[in-house]
Amino acid sequence: MGLTSHKVLALAALLSVLTVAGTVRYWPRLAGPGWRAVLGRLATIVGTQFSVLCTLALLANNSFAFYSSWDDLLGTGEDGPVTVQNQLLGRAPGVQQLSTESVRGAGASGRDPERSGRLERVRLPGAGTGLSTEGYVYLPPQYFQPAYRGKRFPAVIAVTGFPGDAKNLVTKLNYPSVQLKLTEQGRARPTVLVLMRPSPAMPRDTECEDVPGGPQADRYFSADVPAALRASYRVADGPGSLGVIGNSTGGYCALKLAMRHPDVFAAGASLSGYYRAAEDPTTGDLFGGDRQRRDRADLEWRLAHLPAPDTALLVGGSREGDGDYHEQTERFRAAAAGTATRVSAITLDRGGHNFATWSRMLPAALGWLSDHLADPA
Repeated sequence: MGLTSHKVLALAALLSVLTVAGTVRYWPRLAGPGWRAVLGRLATIVGTQFSVLCTLALLANNSFAFYSSWDDLLGTGEDGPVTVQNQLLGRAPGVQQLSTESVRGAGASGRDPERSGRLERVRLPGAGTGLSTEGYVYLPPQYFQPAYRGKRFPAVIAVTGFPGDAKNLVTKLNYPSVQLKLTEQGRARPTVLVLMRPSPAMPRDTECEDVPGGPQADRYFSADVPAALRASYRVADGPGSLGVIGNSTGGYCALKLAMRHPDVFAAGASLSGYYRAAEDPTTGDLFGGDRQRRDRADLEWRLAHLPAPDTALLVGGSREGDGDYHEQTERFRAAAAGTATRVSAITLDRGGHNFATWSRMLPAALGWLSDHLADPA
């Protein structure tokens, strides 16, 4: 049974109930002073706590889709996220298609690509960095229609939060269906979507940084991924051809990539993203002890101390329910005021740091992003 299977969750819940009930029933028999009774009490406490914690962890994972499979959780197997030091360095490898999946949701019409588009599960190799990770590419219906034959399309790289899987962007936020509906309503232009997790060096959280002596995640997203896409699909080249969007860690990455590489990304949109690189056991030392590197990863600091990039950014989040997000965002918007960096905002009255909040903002964010991308050529 898979990690996210309802049967696994139901079995864990049943075991939790049984261990709690067993503890209540047999606790009086373990009340004696002997070492066997003491060990028995310890065993029932540990067993009960372990079973309840496992159930809560499975429930949280099913809600937020941190890990999609046992291999993903353990970092094993072909489906697990990997870092590849491969033999493709120096070349421009294309995207490796692994499977094709149906587009589901409002507006989708089965497997007909001319009506619903096509969703491909892929591996995205990096020619310059040697990094690689799995994700999804959504090709819009127009990609397959005769009227658009030979035309190239703008693309949007969508990045989920850490340690989430790219599958979150399909099962939880359903980017393909949202994009399809917006296009049908005339609120967005036909666009190729590239759905990715925020680190090509799992289980390390790279925060989209080029780590000294470590994974070059910034270069992977800003150079390798665009090159691989254009080698495999009819993705447009030149100004206005690429955008980037993300939630949580992915939102921070989207803003940082757009600010650092305005020549690559026409615009960046953040859903509940933060503004300064996290530093914790999952990140390790991202900056090699270099204070200047750390400062440059602080987006508010960049606006205050470096020339503001000529780019468009969208920040989305809530006034209440997401910690100090609103306060940080207001400081960031104030720092950008009057500069070449144009910041728009989606502000909800309330909303937590979760997929329900991001789903509410996603249609408006994708529509805004589409307005900043070039028409198909």
